[in-house]
Amino acid sequence: MELVEIVILAVVIALAAVGLVGGLVVGSRKKKLPPPPPSTPTITPPAEPKVGEEAETPRDEARRTIDEVGLPDATAPAEEAPVVETPAPPALEVPEPTDGRLVRLRARLARSQNSLGKGLLTLLSRDNLDEDTWEEIEDTLLTADVGVAPTQELVERLRERVRVLGTRTPEELRALLREELITLLGPDLDREVRTEGGAETPGVVMVVGVNGTGKTTTTGKLARVLVADGRSVVLGAADTFRAAAADQLQTWGERVGARTVRGPEGGDPASIAYDAVKEGIAEGADVVLVDTAGRLHTKTGLMDELGKVKRVVEKHGPLDEVLLVLDATTGQNGLVQARVFAEVVDITGIVLTKLDGTAKGGIVIAVQRELGVPVKLIGLGEGPDDLAPFEPGAFVDALIGD
Repeated sequence: MELVEIVILAVVIALAAVGLVGGLVVGSRKKKLPPPPPSTPTITPPAEPKVGEEAETPRDEARRTIDEVGLPDATAPAEEAPVVETPAPPALEVPEPTDGRLVRLRARLARSQNSLGKGLLTLLSRDNLDEDTWEEIEDTLLTADVGVAPTQELVERLRERVRVLGTRTPEELRALLREELITLLGPDLDREVRTEGGAETPGVVMVVGVNGTGKTTTTGKLARVLVADGRSVVLGAADTFRAAAADQLQTWGERVGARTVRGPEGGDPASIAYDAVKEGIAEGADVVLVDTAGRLHTKTGLMDELGKVKRVVEKHGPLDEVLLVLDATTGQNGLVQARVFAEVVDITGIVLTKLDGTAKGGIVIAVQRELGVPVKLIGLGEGPDDLAPFEPGAFVDALIGD
């Protein structure tokens, strides 16, 4: 009996052990399972607003009356809008008055031209004026670009006056030479630049010349001369074949308040000249200055072009002035250019530029004799007011000195 009880007890213990181990395994498996997914929340849609009889009774809320609402102070300054600064237009320049301008520039002219006057006075002051001396006087005049015919005329007059005068003090010789040179320059010629125009049309001035002579610059400087005399000016940039010619002319005009009429580069010069005169009439301007192209590749093309510009401009009224710009430093070559332009258009006046450089003063006499028209303006430097009306007396005084 005792043996049977021991066996039963062992079996019970073994079953208990197996049950315990099985429970531990099942518990460990349950701990490793993932948590169940959360349940989807139930979203209740908002109730639709009710209208009419189903509308809810409004709730009482505190409301402010108009007396309780603060209003802005009427005396308080309003906020200013931001000011956008625009660039100020360039200040207009005030050109120098034209009266006496050549006298003010006399020293500059004398520095480059004194050799002619001093050379002649030195030769005329010799004790014995023989044939060799008179030949030297002729050579001096020819070297100064006076020209053959004017030189012979001047020498003959000087020889006659010196023979009659007898005694030759320095003062007498200077007065004699001054008088003869002024006579040779033609003191009675009309040197006024005509810009009067008609009753309802402005004066029209066409500026011609070879590119490189200072033609566009001279047109701009002439605008300053006219503004200084109280005239209103419109500029026509009809030189459409030279790059930046219109920009250059417009810059000159802006300095004195003159408007520039321009067109596309390479455009029709006659059309631009026509528009410039038309604008001048519309604005009531006193003068219209037309800067033209100066190409000398073929004389036929130049003649056709300038002739067309002239004809188109004259549809508005007569052309008052045609100014030919010549570079004084080119000497006799300038006379060749002058002859070509004289065949194309009727030149009424000459502008000599760069007369303060290496130019010879005698070119003034030569070009007048060649074309039969007066020198009306001369350029004596690069400054904006270095264009001066030509005055024979002041010019000769600069040549021979005091």
